[in-house]
Amino acid sequence: MENKLKLYGFNNLTKTLSFNIYDVCYAKSEREQKDYIAYIDEQYNSERLTNILCNVTEIIGAHILNISKQDYDPQGASVTILLTERALPVELIDKSCNHGEIDILATRDSVAAHLDKSHITVHTYPEYHPDNAIATFRVDIDVSTCGQVSPLAALNYLIGSFDSDIITADYRVRGFTRDVTGRKLFLDHDITSIQDYIDDKTLERYDAIDVNVYQSNIFHTKLLIKEIDLQNYLFNTDVYEISPKRRLEISESLRREMIEIYSGMNIYK
Repeated sequence: MENKLKLYGFNNLTKTLSFNIYDVCYAKSEREQKDYIAYIDEQYNSERLTNILCNVTEIIGAHILNISKQDYDPQGASVTILLTERALPVELIDKSCNHGEIDILATRDSVAAHLDKSHITVHTYPEYHPDNAIATFRVDIDVSTCGQVSPLAALNYLIGSFDSDIITADYRVRGFTRDVTGRKLFLDHDITSIQDYIDDKTLERYDAIDVNVYQSNIFHTKLLIKEIDLQNYLFNTDVYEISPKRRLEISESLRREMIEIYSGMNIYK
């Protein structure tokens, strides 16, 4: 749709996709809980997250100007990338930036990446509850673009890059651009729901609801995994080592945790 629009000047619509991804796990002892946090920290360290965001940049058709990354103590990681819609000549790029050269990650503890009025960020938040043996891993991702590139193009890739039990996604288009007659355009593509951009096979695995404000170009979607295969939620434990009654209790505990996160409120006492 965007390529067909004849615009006056630059397309300065800002399109922002923000979403949280949650992974829930059962770790029965304090040692297992801490081991789970360490495992998640290793699996989703800043270097791997950087590679994921670099792939996102390529998928949406943008170009990297600069990358910033950091692993935190005791846990968690962050990455920020600044993007540009079109590649800039080398002489125009800020000399203090790393120009998106990924091999620099091997020689620096922190790196920053930038887009031309656009950016991608990711932050991870592993945590566990010491009393109920439930551990959660949250990923916050923001993809904000300006111009023709759209963050929605990378939505399926991002969902597939993480184990996602609950997904909360927000998409908003802000500002306006003008066509050649001077008429304001507040949206340059068709959208009725974020679900329109999620693969059908992925949607089959989730219960999903929308809360959209069409007058303001605000779209909100929440997804909750339908089926729980208990073995996939046990950390360092075989499901057959657990009695049938205990399996049911654990499954119910995991489901309650997911429902509360999905609902955004405390439901169970």
